[in-house]
Amino acid sequence: MKATGIVRRIDDLGRVVIPKEIRRTMRIREGDPLEIYTNNDGEVIFKKYSPIGEMGESAAQVAEIMHRLAGCPVAVFDRDHVVSVSGAAKKEWNARRVSPELEDLMENRRQYFAEAGRPEFLPAEGMEKSAMACMPIITAGDVTGAVAFLENENGSKINDSQRSLIQAASQFLGKQLES
Repeated sequence: MKATGIVRRIDDLGRVVIPKEIRRTMRIREGDPLEIYTNNDGEVIFKKYSPIGEMGESAAQVAEIMHRLAGCPVAVFDRDHVVSVSGAAKKEWNARRVSPELEDLMENRRQYFAEAGRPEFLPAEGMEKSAMACMPIITAGDVTGAVAFLENENGSKINDSQRSLIQAASQFLGKQLES
């Protein structure tokens, strides 16, 4: 654990303010859920809660099925990181942070489909593989993550069946989180 040197007092209602610098660095936004942990040393630890991260195995299965059906690599993201990937090097992709472009896409509830030619939407920081298509995952009205088809060697144009498949996967994951 890294010390920040910042000290905050708990107010009379039991609240503590997380400094803006830490919220910005950790990408904690107003309304984000946080899990609270304690340990035997008396430490209290706040961790961003990721509903998609909780269903990691289901996300991995969805990614695997989508990869087989669409014939291109697939990545599933929560609001901050890659949760699952299929058809691409898992070691390279797992736990990568989402790019500012993907964060903006999720924040604005937009979808992305590459036009003819090379796609230029990079969904994860530090990765050169572009997304051919990307859809936010919406659960009970809130954006909880995104699903992306990644470019492959066969080309970067998305077809109608892939478009339908990514929309179905996004809706399926969103519904799974609601139940």
